[in-house]
Amino acid sequence: MNTINIPVGTSNFAEIRRKGSYFIDKSSLIEQLLKTQSTKVTLITRPRRFGKTLGMSMLSEFFDIQKNSRALFEGLSVMKNKGLCRQWMNQYPTLFLSFRSVDGLNFSGAYAQLASVIAELYKKHIYLTESVRIQPLDKEQFHRTAAEKADLKGIKNSLLKLTQLMELHYQKPVILIIDEYDVPLAKASEKGYYREMQDAIKGVMQVVKDNNSLEFAVITGCLQIAKESIFTGTNNFVSDTISDTQLNEYFGFTQDEVNRLLADTGLAPYAEEIREWYDGYHFGDFDVYCPWDVMNHVQNLLLNPDSKPKNFWENTSDNSIIRTFLKRTDFDINDKFETLLAGEYIVEPIEENLTYDVLESSEENLWSLLYLTGYLTRLRPDEIPGLRLLPGHYALKVPNKEVLGIFKKSVKAWLMETTAQKDRNELFAALWDENAQRLTELISDLLFDTISYHDYAESFYHAFLTGLFSNAGYRVESNYENGLGRSDLVVKDRRNRRAVVLEAKRTYYEDQMENACEEALSQIREKQYAEKVERDGYKKAGRLGLAFFQKKCLVKKG
Repeated sequence: MNTINIPVGTSNFAEIRRKGSYFIDKSSLIEQLLKTQSTKVTLITRPRRFGKTLGMSMLSEFFDIQKNSRALFEGLSVMKNKGLCRQWMNQYPTLFLSFRSVDGLNFSGAYAQLASVIAELYKKHIYLTESVRIQPLDKEQFHRTAAEKADLKGIKNSLLKLTQLMELHYQKPVILIIDEYDVPLAKASEKGYYREMQDAIKGVMQVVKDNNSLEFAVITGCLQIAKESIFTGTNNFVSDTISDTQLNEYFGFTQDEVNRLLADTGLAPYAEEIREWYDGYHFGDFDVYCPWDVMNHVQNLLLNPDSKPKNFWENTSDNSIIRTFLKRTDFDINDKFETLLAGEYIVEPIEENLTYDVLESSEENLWSLLYLTGYLTRLRPDEIPGLRLLPGHYALKVPNKEVLGIFKKSVKAWLMETTAQKDRNELFAALWDENAQRLTELISDLLFDTISYHDYAESFYHAFLTGLFSNAGYRVESNYENGLGRSDLVVKDRRNRRAVVLEAKRTYYEDQMENACEEALSQIREKQYAEKVERDGYKKAGRLGLAFFQKKCLVKKG
């Protein structure tokens, strides 16, 4: 039995190393960051679940003067650089905090959570109140902040003040590590208190502006928020995004790293499956896998070799970005979405300097958001030979099967919602009259306005029909959902004791639609769908056969 311990659910570097869990060595990140010591602030932006928190936890363990981390780094690549380790390992006062939990239904609730995060950080450094180098008044303020009694001005100044006190105590400048710096702003934008939270975070972030008590700072997030919005006046500021190359190999798994993982776990035969589902991201010059997905799937395979790939990434967010995009009726994006769902690419301008309050203000911003958050990836020049792109424009595609599934699921949900919201009086009138010609026209018109998949699977058409006839005061029964038939749908009007049975078929060619309708009607007759409904007390159950070819529909009455 394979005894390799796959660390899923923890981003704590020390815990992973102490427990002997499998660790893909990213410690060269430390050396890379220290190559540019003149850089005061490094902002690293990557999509969620690409190892940002684990990387920051590793940095904290390496630099923190309060710790002895040599055993944790034993055997890792950074230890080969003995001079660097002597100079930097556990030699600097270090602050490490995350804003991941800062959320609330309103600003008051979110601000209280921000104050709590700051207070917990202060409590970790409560020893400073015993320092002979720190003034009594500063100690008094320290206690107020730790007790969550600081006012807004005190919270805004809290990190700046803490770095100053730590420098006084240790007689060394501080290394500051902030993870998920933009989560409070993302949540605030969603819930309507962006301006208030922006003011608070901008105040907290003054810690990186001309702070002589700071050795350097490393900050992570999903988006590179425009510098003038949060980091106004910050000098020696460098952003490292998915379009850059300096640090991209340290966030995500490279092909060599995945090959090594699969060899170590005896799962090499699953390499192609894992590549199709979780690879496909192009960060700078590197092609990377999503580490969260790979580790989850590897763990499942070790427990059960018959485990199928799952959408692990989706479960870490509600994927509201895609639904927000789809609901924007003022953007003509249907054709572009269909192109992406077909596995092809679109070309769009990308803006990497955004603020959360303008994300939905333009189609360009929303495409940029899908790219920066990992729902889309850019193609390399060698994948699109001969295509000449304007400056700032990227060729974008869906990276893998996992994200394609998220897109399809989101489109299905949007389809159900939008069709249910349409005025369907004429549609239902034609349904109860079993007016096949009018239904053909109405359904074809509605189908033309949808976003479809280029594989045009039967399940797509079934979801489309279900959305059309659901939530209108009638009962819709789907045998397809229950596994009792392929695409059988029954719409029941209990009040008037009438019903219609619909059987849908998808065709590969337009000239097959007539035969497909007859096949659908034959199935209704042979399986006695209508008779079963009538035996339940309905006076009459109509019979309709439907055939679909791409965005065309043909309806025939049985």
